[in-house]
Amino acid sequence: MTHRAPTESAPERRLVLVVGPCRSGTSLLSTILGRLGFYLPQPEVQADGSNPCGFGQPRWVVDFHRRLLRERRVTEFDSRPAAWGKTADTASDEEVIDELTSWLRVQFVGVDNMLVKDPRIGWFLPLWVRCAADLGVDTSFVSMLRHPTEILSSAPTWYGEGQNDAGGAAAWLNITLHTERATRGGRRAFVRYEDLLEDWSREISRTATLLDLPWLVGVERSRFAQVDELVDPGLLRAPTGWDALDVPSGVRERVDEVWGLVSGLADSGGDDEDTRAALDAARNAYLRFDGDAEAVSQSSLRAVPRTSSAGRGRASSPRPALWVRVARRVPARYRKRLRAGKDLVASQGQNGIPLHLQVARLIPLGCRERVPLSVQREATRAGRWVARTFRP
Repeated sequence: MTHRAPTESAPERRLVLVVGPCRSGTSLLSTILGRLGFYLPQPEVQADGSNPCGFGQPRWVVDFHRRLLRERRVTEFDSRPAAWGKTADTASDEEVIDELTSWLRVQFVGVDNMLVKDPRIGWFLPLWVRCAADLGVDTSFVSMLRHPTEILSSAPTWYGEGQNDAGGAAAWLNITLHTERATRGGRRAFVRYEDLLEDWSREISRTATLLDLPWLVGVERSRFAQVDELVDPGLLRAPTGWDALDVPSGVRERVDEVWGLVSGLADSGGDDEDTRAALDAARNAYLRFDGDAEAVSQSSLRAVPRTSSAGRGRASSPRPALWVRVARRVPARYRKRLRAGKDLVASQGQNGIPLHLQVARLIPLGCRERVPLSVQREATRAGRWVARTFRP
């Protein structure tokens, strides 16, 4: 398959960045555009139960963004406006710039039209734009829009319960308002998830017009049966509404207001100065809201026991159990499985399965397969020692 655009007037090389939080439909959009001719860097993150048709995102990019977030102590669903300052410095970090530029240079060998998607990419848009510009690559953006209550209802099912509903709603506000601002000044398009499911060819054609991708304008649905098979209206499973979510009314009102504004960006002529001004006002209001909430919570933060330093005594709170300390190091989406581990010690040997094998079964198969054999052997030895030591 060629990835060169059939037009002489188009820029020589293009980079399209798909923006939006997880569960907003970014995987579906990127997979569709991949099947319509855009190059998706390889290898991709492997499909699983949360996205059986694939994520459409490069493994290198995911690891790259995770490392940068971890180094700056920012989470993917961070609700703090101040977190943007921590990630913005990557656009002036020469080592990070060289790393991303080198990767992009290799990916664009023999390729004119490339698409990159990762739910974390919104935190690093200035970095991506700078590196692409250094290579003479034109950058544009597609933002996926899905009602926040659907995202909040869907995300815990697949990614665990590391954040409560109120925190998730605040994070949606923070991410949506700031990424919208960051994409101004470039070619961009906004796509509602339900519209993409309803008529993908119409939405792709509309997006192509906005991004100056003439070979995708008026794309004929009948020519791409493989895309029709991919797009399933039944994917819109999560309910829309606040009833099942525990979110304060003040946060709900802000989310509803911002959703009405950003959803309108997907309408013809909706991306106008009045809407942008309203979004600026909403972002400023959220900054004040977050500052007030942080100020009010200071007493609660100070009341949290701190681990004492040497010579100042020990913290009064008891140390968590071993299985709790181990589980905290496991990604939130797998933590539920390990919660059952606390019952394994009591039941070891009763079902005839050694303790270390019971614990191993709690780890997803895909993760077990990536563990080096030498590590597996050491883990088996450690598990046998634990079984002998704590035998009832």
